[in-house]
Amino acid sequence: MPDQIVHVALGERSYDIAIVTGELANFSETLKSWLSRRGIQDVAGRSVLIVTDGHVCDQHAAAVGASLHLAGFQCEVAVLEPGEQTKSLSAASDLYDRLVAMQADRQTIVVAVGGGVIGDLAGFVAATYARGLPFVQVPTTLLAQVDSSVGGKVGINHRQGKNLIGAFHQPLGVFLDTAALVTLPVRDYRSGLAEVVKYGVILDGRFFEYLATHAAQLNLREPEALRYVVARSCRLKADIVEQDEFERTGLRAALNYGHTFAHAFEALSGYGELLHGEAVSIGMVYAARLAERLARIDQATAASQMALLAALGLPTRLPETIVLKPDEVLDRMRLDKKTVAGRLRFVLPTRLGHVELVENVAESDVLAVL
Repeated sequence: MPDQIVHVALGERSYDIAIVTGELANFSETLKSWLSRRGIQDVAGRSVLIVTDGHVCDQHAAAVGASLHLAGFQCEVAVLEPGEQTKSLSAASDLYDRLVAMQADRQTIVVAVGGGVIGDLAGFVAATYARGLPFVQVPTTLLAQVDSSVGGKVGINHRQGKNLIGAFHQPLGVFLDTAALVTLPVRDYRSGLAEVVKYGVILDGRFFEYLATHAAQLNLREPEALRYVVARSCRLKADIVEQDEFERTGLRAALNYGHTFAHAFEALSGYGELLHGEAVSIGMVYAARLAERLARIDQATAASQMALLAALGLPTRLPETIVLKPDEVLDRMRLDKKTVAGRLRFVLPTRLGHVELVENVAESDVLAVL
């Protein structure tokens, strides 16, 4: 299959998402082309810090590192513990120490090879070290490929909430190899499908129907279906980012459909108990129920969403091992970035393919849904 390019048009911060299959060994050629566009022709001796985790260091990160080494880059590798707990101030501090030891400067490139945790953490470190280092995403999970690697939002967690410490820092580019998904554990793979479903609900009803009619192919990870849904998801997110890069108009908030519930569930259950996509899947069910309660959608629309999530093997309710009190969930929601002056706001659907940011949702309605 030919390579595909999704261009993210952000003026001087524009970049490409290269969608390839089985091309990690050629990563350096793409990176050199991105640098060349910025007037950088000589890469010999240029320093690179590859940030990765124990799950992918020996395969995907090793392939990226070998490609960079052959091209003349000077590479070091930081291997972190897998899991949401790594997205922390202490892990960021360790990476700062590593960059200091490397004598990194503003020409040093940070390359994130891994899932969303690695991308968010490495991107945050790149955004804040020396007031900004160039940064490249090489996402190896479906969740990272279709969501967190696109749009420039980077950050770490605080014990009181997910992604409370962060920045906007657009990458030089995103190198997205769908072959990495073949070795992804089934639970992690399905977690990424939750964000894919989200795009259909919030932006593209026809895409939602495609997912519904190709659920079997996606469960089998058929390459053609995967390439299509990854490329379409990236294009849909890029369209939003181009119009609301810094989340100022409310348009980009649509991407957080289901996340107000999901982030609360993740924080209260302990990061790592639920995978992010699992929490988003459950959060979308709760958001649809809230929309139905507010008469914004009918029961059939909510049922269609639940049916697709279930067909893709995603959870539609909290597991019995996680018992949360509605009042505690509501308190945690008040920390959500969409909350203004203590008033809850939710992204809610009006039909498949369209959502709106709804203000002044009564806490009694939220508690009823919980």
